[in-house]
Amino acid sequence: MFENIGWGEILVLLVAALFILGPERLPEAAAWLGRSVRKVRDFASGARQQLRDEMGPEFEEYRKPIEDLRALRNFDPKRAVTQHLFDGDPDPLGLNNINGTNGHSNGSNGHANGTPKAAAAPAPEPLKPGEKPPVDPDAT
Repeated sequence: MFENIGWGEILVLLVAALFILGPERLPEAAAWLGRSVRKVRDFASGARQQLRDEMGPEFEEYRKPIEDLRALRNFDPKRAVTQHLFDGDPDPLGLNNINGTNGHSNGSNGHANGTPKAAAAPAPEPLKPGEKPPVDPDAT
């Protein structure tokens, strides 16, 4: 409801309230405003609960389209296409974690001629005390 009001406007309202009400009555007015907002919230939640109780399972059927409309408020075309084409997978090709580059490569780090490098084998366990490293038969 008040998402368009910024901190600047709130500061102007507070200064105006200070001048209009004065420093003696301002705490009482703030407490009254808090109580009133709390009562309105209680009335709204009570009405919602009463509606839910009276309608029963049909309440969710009517609520679903409203939730879908609310989701459209945060519509992002890129996210919508990704969700539609790749079932919501943010990294459908698996390119984000190639060689620890997190998807940001400059062409030579993880990519050669535009193709991704094969995923590196998992790091071997560290050697235990007194254990010798394995010998690579290809190294001569």
